[in-house]
Amino acid sequence: MADVVQYRLERMVDELDDLERRGIFTRAEISEIVKQRRKFEYRLKRPSPLKQDFLAYIDYESRLDELRRLRRKAVVSVQSGEDKKKKSISDYAGVAKIVEIYRLATRRFKGDISLWFKYLEFCRQKRNGRMKKVLAQVIRFHPKVADVWIYAAAWEFDRNLNVAAARALMQNGLRVCPHSEDLWVEYLRMELTYLNKLKVRRVALGEGEGSLVREKKNAEDEQWKDENKELFMSLDDKEEKDKDGSGVDDDEDDDDEDASERVDVFKEKGSNVLQAIYGGAVDALPSSFDLRRRFLEILEATDLAHSDDIRNTILSDLKRDFSSDPEYWNWLARQEMSGCLSVEFANPQMQKAIQVFEEGSQTVTSSSMFEMYIQFLMEAIERSNGDNDDMSSSSDSSGEFISHLITVYENADATGCLTEELANDYVSLYLTLGRTDDALKLAEKLCSGKFAGSAKLWLSRVSIETRSLSSDSTPSKADLQSVFELLSNALKNVPIAESESLWLMAFKIFAQQKKYFDKLIEMSILAVAKGNNGSDPVFCLASVVVKLVFEAKGIHSARVIYKRFLALPRPGLVLYKDCIEIETNLASQGDKDSLRNVRKLYDSAVASYSQDVELWKAYYSLETQMGTSETANGVYWRARKTLKESADFVVGS
Repeated sequence: MADVVQYRLERMVDELDDLERRGIFTRAEISEIVKQRRKFEYRLKRPSPLKQDFLAYIDYESRLDELRRLRRKAVVSVQSGEDKKKKSISDYAGVAKIVEIYRLATRRFKGDISLWFKYLEFCRQKRNGRMKKVLAQVIRFHPKVADVWIYAAAWEFDRNLNVAAARALMQNGLRVCPHSEDLWVEYLRMELTYLNKLKVRRVALGEGEGSLVREKKNAEDEQWKDENKELFMSLDDKEEKDKDGSGVDDDEDDDDEDASERVDVFKEKGSNVLQAIYGGAVDALPSSFDLRRRFLEILEATDLAHSDDIRNTILSDLKRDFSSDPEYWNWLARQEMSGCLSVEFANPQMQKAIQVFEEGSQTVTSSSMFEMYIQFLMEAIERSNGDNDDMSSSSDSSGEFISHLITVYENADATGCLTEELANDYVSLYLTLGRTDDALKLAEKLCSGKFAGSAKLWLSRVSIETRSLSSDSTPSKADLQSVFELLSNALKNVPIAESESLWLMAFKIFAQQKKYFDKLIEMSILAVAKGNNGSDPVFCLASVVVKLVFEAKGIHSARVIYKRFLALPRPGLVLYKDCIEIETNLASQGDKDSLRNVRKLYDSAVASYSQDVELWKAYYSLETQMGTSETANGVYWRARKTLKESADFVVGS
């Protein structure tokens, strides 16, 4: 290894001597450069060099070459004559060194495509003549990566100005990667860009006008120009002459006709190219909606012959192949709104978009279809309201949108497409509008139907019911009983794993009502006994109840409750840890009963979860802090004997 590193360093002698001779670096700086390079070379020659080693070396050499370039500029500024233009070995050695490191890195990590692209970008920026060779290598190693073919074709087209080579690369890429959307789209862009360049060249020669790029017209600007025509002066002499009756010569007419015919050749050619590539792309990717959408966007951005016919063909193909896809109807409706400035319900474009959504909801009866429809209407309401967030005091146009939105929710409910999320948004809409009674009726209907197990809807219903309690300082017994029965019904229907918010709300409402608080505790014990499956859920009801009882009634009541929970089959580890935490905090304050209880809890926990290393470590830590050396050693040897992987049980000194 040392011989190889020394050999590579000796090859740098000429470069370093040149840097010192030209006054770019001092001898001390060159010594530091050699020291850093030796360190990097040793890292590259170890048995398994890392990718980061190569990248760090490249970064160092790049910064060093940039510093050399700046210093050379400063040195050259004080020189005169031919010395300014004369280049030496040090001017090329830095780039050559980085290329060599990249070559070693890509040979070591052939499968790292990001590393190859960094190599390509470096060659493109430095223009060192290795681009074609590197492109050939990366195509050989990664022929299935579409981005490689696109990059190679783009370089040939933009940098090398070789359209034939770029086209050949694209076509070879499509043979190898026929299912790449990006490759098909970029191939079309390249062909149309080439045709546009040819047309612009003809225009520069005075043989035509315009280009294949369609001008994007802003609706507001066009409207302003129409209203202020008198501010603009026509520069078209031919129009003025025609209006005055002074015609032009027949030869000029013939020339204009020939020019228009020549210009149309490019439009025809572009139209043919688009149709050919579109046909091949659809055959290769018949189920890709996004591909056809992107083709349509390109068509609308270019000025081609028969563009309307091609657009209608693509739209009819989309409807034929994707009429069962909600994404198609959502896209089609939003297309109707493109360029629309006024967000009014009576706007013709808005009506067309709503009509598209209505047709889509009848064709595709799915929840995702209604979700997109509702999202579209909500966006329209927000744009219609502007800065006003209060929907209850919205404008007449927003009122029409809201009325239609409620109708859409009703249709979703009638067709069975109402999901839990949509149902919750449905109730929230009524609450936002201030229609509390309607929201309550809807919540009652949904909770008694297919969403009886939805925690969100029960929470909304209970929140509406308890608004009257929060407004009254002293709620009546009948109101408390009604809310308790409602919460009891909710807690029975909702699975325990999803009912955290309901339990917390129940304990919060009845925190000062001892009778109902005790009933909730009994209900929680029964719920844990029924729903305990031996696993630790994200929400541990038993732990929550123990903490609430501890805060409300003290440690003695909390001990009674957690002992009842621990007596149930398969108590969770979360419950053990929370109980241990409560008792440990009290033991640290000098409570001897708590120390005995925490030891009992640990003994019970390690009996149930004997292979939990962290639990044994916590037990041992407790004994070292609050117990004696004898009790700590006892826990240590128990853990070593019990754990199957006893090597994992490592404690600090």
